[in-house]
Amino acid sequence: MSYVHPYRDAEFVLRHLVDFDALCAAAGLEEVNADLAVAILEEAAKLGSEVLAPLNRVGDQQGARMDAQGVEETPGFKEAYGQFAESGWLSLSVAEEFGGQNLPNALNTAVNEIWHSANMAFALCPMLSQGAMESIAHHADETLQALYLPRLATGEWTGTMNLTEPDAGSDLAAIKCKAIPDGDHYRISGQKIFITWGDHRMTENIVHLVLARLPDAPPGVKGISLFIVPKVLVEENGDLGAPNQVRCLSLEHKLGIHGSPTCVMEFDAAIGYLVGEPNKGLAYMFTMMNHARQAVGLQGLSISERAYQGALQYAQERLQGTRRDGSRIAIIEYPDVRRMLMTMKSATEAMRALAMVASAEVDRFRYASDTAEKARHFARLELFTPIVKGWLTEMSQELTSLGIQVYGGMGYVEETGAAQHYRDARILTIYEGTTGIQAQDFIGRKTLSNNGEALQLLLDEMQSTAEALRSSGYPDASLVAAFDQSLAHGVKARAWILEQAGANRDLAGSASFNFLMLFGYLCGGWLMAREALQARALSEAGEGDPSFLGAKMTTARFYCEHLLPRTQSCLAAVLAGSESIMALTVDQF
Repeated sequence: MSYVHPYRDAEFVLRHLVDFDALCAAAGLEEVNADLAVAILEEAAKLGSEVLAPLNRVGDQQGARMDAQGVEETPGFKEAYGQFAESGWLSLSVAEEFGGQNLPNALNTAVNEIWHSANMAFALCPMLSQGAMESIAHHADETLQALYLPRLATGEWTGTMNLTEPDAGSDLAAIKCKAIPDGDHYRISGQKIFITWGDHRMTENIVHLVLARLPDAPPGVKGISLFIVPKVLVEENGDLGAPNQVRCLSLEHKLGIHGSPTCVMEFDAAIGYLVGEPNKGLAYMFTMMNHARQAVGLQGLSISERAYQGALQYAQERLQGTRRDGSRIAIIEYPDVRRMLMTMKSATEAMRALAMVASAEVDRFRYASDTAEKARHFARLELFTPIVKGWLTEMSQELTSLGIQVYGGMGYVEETGAAQHYRDARILTIYEGTTGIQAQDFIGRKTLSNNGEALQLLLDEMQSTAEALRSSGYPDASLVAAFDQSLAHGVKARAWILEQAGANRDLAGSASFNFLMLFGYLCGGWLMAREALQARALSEAGEGDPSFLGAKMTTARFYCEHLLPRTQSCLAAVLAGSESIMALTVDQF
């Protein structure tokens, strides 16, 4: 159940894919560089491995519970959170004016991987606080920002996101929660479900961001407003006042992440404060949702890494079988076990590369010097977000399952911990928008709505990488050929969707999942190919650790030979499978 941060791979991605030093220089962050980032990651790794990771099993066995005073978190979580907050980890990417450290989002993402690998149930709490800060910083007025952001940044308070209702899951147009004007504030009434970390005792206050309707709101999603509803009212001077009419009615009994309380919340004429303008709440909340979607994608990587580490250790130690000389054999020596482990290793490295490259687009958008550059980076960020959320979380289902398979029967019992990773990962393809929702977003809003222009720019960059592989004489011909072929699959899928979707409104939805997965595998292969090029160049220059660089090239080759060819079946499903889906009728089930 131990956890060790894969610092060398994280550093490699920051230095050679994100180009962290150039990013910081362009942003005017003169005192920030890759060396500082590595030092920060080392400190985060200590907290993750020494404090949070040991509590992961505790949270699974002794999840949050309710009593007359509300929700009580897992034993040990409060003390760990106090240490986490006191060390300033919540404020890494927060603006200096609100007490933050103003560090790049890419670094914040690299640090967050540690928290989620060490203890995903715990890490959900600060993850939601970070999302709440994003929404408040972008959309709330200065008074609300000054009142709430500093306390969220220090971790004195935590934040939540309240969207879902009993009759309104992903269909937010059906929200019934009401907001009635009452002087300088509003009275919020209604019930929300599936609210992660909706109640606990780790902090004195919880800042709920709540979607609700004003009395004169238009129907549908255009009539939703966003409100700050604190658990405890906040006076004008920042002091805490009386309790607000907010309470947790019950806790959900879940398959996994038991240490993370999932609450049914009741707002009974609770005092709330309007964020931004009326009836624009859904757009405002999407700031938090998009942050959360990339963060959940990162969770897919994190839990896969944790499962891989456990499986690797077990395979190295588990003896099964005897050689002719009588010596025992560790199961890692068996070819099929090595296949499973290398599938886990290569996929997690591709996932890490994509998560961090995508997060860097937040920084490039934020610090871009002109309008055209901002638009380009925003389009790339928008394009990456559903891939990160959808593909990384779908891969986590396969990889955590493979982890159990490496353990064999011991993986199926709870004592080894492999089953917990599998159970914890299962929510990732569901919350913050199911994979189907991400796929619809990717094919609709991110491809068809701009006639595939943003996707074409990405394919052009991939083509440049393919040309660089060929011109460099890269020695692994199988890697080069696999990437070339998969890139052709991506080009064909884009062209076919643009040609066919206009004639049949149901086609995009039928093709969307396989279209998304194709580009997930392709993006992973693209970044692994870039890593392989960098590793070879460093090796030939005599720079870096030869063992690590050689392993990096081996892992890239394995990914391109074993995982990248999946783009072919995805393409076939897009071209032909979408038609069979459209032909299905309800009575055929």
